[in-house]
Amino acid sequence: MILKPMKRIRGYLPAMSSEAPAIDRKPALRQPMRLLASVLSLRYFFLRASTAGAAVAFGLVQTFVFARVLEPHEFSIYILIGTFGISLWMFDLGAAKILFVLQRARHLAGDGDEAVPAQSSAVVVVYALLVLGATLLCFAAMASSASVTLSQATDYALFFSFAALNLVWYPLRNVAGAVDEYIHFEVLEAVRRIGHIALMLALLAGLPMAAFLVAGNVLWFALFAVCIVRLVRKKALTARLRGTGKALAQFWHQNRPEILRSGNYAVGELAVYNFPYLVVPIAFGLGAPTIILDTLFKVFRGVTLVFAAGLDPLLPQQTRAFAQRDAATLKKATITSAILCALPTLAICALLLLAGDYLFALLLGPAATIPREATLILTVLLIANLGQNVAGSLLLHTGFFSAMSRVATFLMVAMTAMTGIVLALGLDIVGFIGGYAAVYLAGAGLFIFYMVRGPFRIAATAERSPQ
Repeated sequence: MILKPMKRIRGYLPAMSSEAPAIDRKPALRQPMRLLASVLSLRYFFLRASTAGAAVAFGLVQTFVFARVLEPHEFSIYILIGTFGISLWMFDLGAAKILFVLQRARHLAGDGDEAVPAQSSAVVVVYALLVLGATLLCFAAMASSASVTLSQATDYALFFSFAALNLVWYPLRNVAGAVDEYIHFEVLEAVRRIGHIALMLALLAGLPMAAFLVAGNVLWFALFAVCIVRLVRKKALTARLRGTGKALAQFWHQNRPEILRSGNYAVGELAVYNFPYLVVPIAFGLGAPTIILDTLFKVFRGVTLVFAAGLDPLLPQQTRAFAQRDAATLKKATITSAILCALPTLAICALLLLAGDYLFALLLGPAATIPREATLILTVLLIANLGQNVAGSLLLHTGFFSAMSRVATFLMVAMTAMTGIVLALGLDIVGFIGGYAAVYLAGAGLFIFYMVRGPFRIAATAERSPQ
């Protein structure tokens, strides 16, 4: 049985394949460099690589700075608050990726329908309100503690907002990419990353934590304004707030099966990446165990951001090739993305194996020590992450939400069972991370399996038997 993408988008594909320009494959086969140029925007690739590198740098800089300006106990509290802020992505329910598929189909087909822009705007507004409400809830919860001052509660809430605003940025990134505004978006992303890194480093020079948090949030708001204005001018968003509720209801009604499937995947993905932050403090304690977990996961998840530099520039070619049922170009673009992701993965794995102990000691100082075994496990996680991201990116952006949902369900069940076994056996933090890596590796294999049976097989079948 061949996997099928979401039905609504599949309906657009025949029209797009007849209108899109034909691709001359023969010269590309004879000239590898021309092939690379045909599937990859080098300008976008280098820009995306820069912002991805800056994203990784920010995570490491944050660890380096917080390990020196905060006590270990307070450091671990900020880690948990930031994790809860990022966890608001659970409420995305995969809507951002559905918007990408809808906006991409509309853009490629030259469709002037205003329903999709209105729905995209409604999602952005709802996410912004969700972040505001959750930030106020964080402030109220922290302020109610007898051991937390009002000033500390304000700082915690601002840090929560600082992390949670990624939820609003996420649909804007997907909408911008779908309408080929990825260059403009990445320029804004570069400003955000450089600005936040500069502010973080200023803490070492004596900048008060409150000033850093206020400035960081203000920078967020300025970038939101610039991005939204640009997308409104491109008619990818609408400036009208009236009718937001109706547009949101229409989005749910028209895409309910896909929202439920992609939502299951989104919840599963967030659970897989964030449940260790709940387990480790409870089972192994705050302080060093939580800092060890966060440091390893900063590298693990940071490399995922690096992967975006190899994945995002290929998405326009991949989605167009899938729409045209051009299996050859689809596979070449996907293999190119895999190679681009493999290069930094191998380099980082080599660096960890050769100098990981020294680098982690430099990063954490006296706050904690990363065991050598944990570093070896981290390299396995990075390789598994490579396979999952290459396959998962193609599945998501071509609408295979059902397959993604099945993998997410497997991972949630397997991770729960693994955690129970680790705790029952009385293993330490290294044993928990090892079990996590084993389950994650199995999930990566499932992603690759569904990629081959889904987009690759559909494109190849349609190419052999034109409809």
